[in-house]
Amino acid sequence: MKRISLLMPAIAMLLSGCIPRIEVAAPKEPITINMNVKIEHEIHIKVDKDVEALLKNNSDLF
Repeated sequence: MKRISLLMPAIAMLLSGCIPRIEVAAPKEPITINMNVKIEHEIHIKVDKDVEALLKNNSDLF
């Protein structure tokens, strides 16, 4: 019994050395993101004939 009580701390110390260590640290150099983006868009507006005629007749609305 005495021998088991002496071995328990030694076994606990051996097992505690096997625990993996996780470390979170900030990078030493800044993070750079290169974004070469080309954006193209087209806008299509469909208007009713009545509204189109109104806009032609009253061109000072806009």
